[in-house]
Amino acid sequence: MSVLLETRGVSKSYGAFCALSNVSFSVNEGELISVVGPNGAGKTTLVNTLTGLLRPTAGDVLFMGRNIAGVGPVSLTDHGLVRSFQLIQIFPALTVAETIAAAVISRQSKRWRLFSSLAADPDIAARVREVADIFGLGHRLDTTAVALSQGEKKLLDVASAFALDPKVILLDEPTSGVSTADKHGIMSILITAGKKAGVQAMVLVEHDMDLVAAYSSRIIALSGGELIADLPPKEFFADPNLIATVIGQRRRH
Repeated sequence: MSVLLETRGVSKSYGAFCALSNVSFSVNEGELISVVGPNGAGKTTLVNTLTGLLRPTAGDVLFMGRNIAGVGPVSLTDHGLVRSFQLIQIFPALTVAETIAAAVISRQSKRWRLFSSLAADPDIAARVREVADIFGLGHRLDTTAVALSQGEKKLLDVASAFALDPKVILLDEPTSGVSTADKHGIMSILITAGKKAGVQAMVLVEHDMDLVAAYSSRIIALSGGELIADLPPKEFFADPNLIATVIGQRRRH
């Protein structure tokens, strides 16, 4: 398996406060890595560092062998590393088609053409339809995001990220706010969509331990900014002390 994304001794401090301390791990082709941890563990800081929003105080972040520390999410997208942002909360009046089209147009370096391209460019329209169908949203193309169910909103959020043709995608709690009954359905769609779209690996920040157990290749656990475990699910869930550390506090990002 080839290494796609890697941290080497990454630390991040804010003055005297150390949010991350000497964190090293890798994400390999074909893996779904879950990042877990209690309140204040450093998950958000790690995500922001992995996706170029933050430059580490020490250490390196490598994507496909290239140091990407602090380069920013737009540049990373061009190289194939995408983070799922909840854009539907920012643009609730856009339709499903327009939301996906924004990502497609951006990926094709047509950023200034925006939605005029959707009607005029059959290639963009076809790609929008293809992505929507993969996520079961083909029948909702003309529906505004605000009118979607919570589960559909989550799928649209991730569909927009997939439309950027990533090699690696980072998903930050993609099932939060979704009913327990729908969570596994959404995860199954995400994994199937990833395979269809050619995504080579996924990084999932998740608090739902049932999902973590069901879908992870490996589990990265943080506590107090330090990496306390890098284990396959069977070994991770066999350690009661580790589980207590991860879920023993009220969740907060």
